[in-house]
Amino acid sequence: MNTKIFCDIADLSTIKKFNKFKIVKGFTTNPSLMRKAGAKDYKSYSKQILQICGNKPISLEVFADDQKSMIEQGIKINSWGKNVYVKVPVVNSKNKFTGKVIKELNNKDIKLNITAVYTAKQTEKILKVINKKTKVIISIFAGRAGDTGKDPIPEFIKSIKLAKKFNNVEILWASVREPYNYLQAKQLGCHIITIPPSIIEKIQKFGKSFNQLTIETVKAFLVDSNKSKFNII
Repeated sequence: MNTKIFCDIADLSTIKKFNKFKIVKGFTTNPSLMRKAGAKDYKSYSKQILQICGNKPISLEVFADDQKSMIEQGIKINSWGKNVYVKVPVVNSKNKFTGKVIKELNNKDIKLNITAVYTAKQTEKILKVINKKTKVIISIFAGRAGDTGKDPIPEFIKSIKLAKKFNNVEILWASVREPYNYLQAKQLGCHIITIPPSIIEKIQKFGKSFNQLTIETVKAFLVDSNKSKFNII
């Protein structure tokens, strides 16, 4: 499985840098990343991102909480570029399934990235309201599930199996915690993994032997002990 790497970032200078990386095939953002990047005007900031990333897919999220406003925002966001995926959370803050939003935007041939998914049951609900033509990404949050002591792998296995009936659906591994997650995503057959910049840089350095790692680790300890002028008398 050739799992595509997307870069999860909203900072403009970082997008410029990682857009040049051959392994980066697209970008994902969210309102939290946009705020962290200092965005004040959502539309103009998003258009700056689009200018940088060219034709690569970019996910831009709605931030409304009611379904009518989500649909309106989704239509507007989609109009900003042909490579835009409108990001829609699987539920709103009141835990109401956004099936109406997903169905309406999907029927308008708007590419979607359904986010904040944690279970195969949620994947199943999404698949029931979409067509088999318009592109849909389903983003399953592995890292956040793991942070609470839950194993996300079974949910990926079930979701990937369910999605096999849909040629237009891709399963995305989201909320990466370490470089090894990339290999896990590949082994499972995830279509995409979205990764923060610092971890993408580590993935590019894959290939060191255990012996190399041992030597590097010991040398680092030695350098730090020398710098601290440790002495045991």
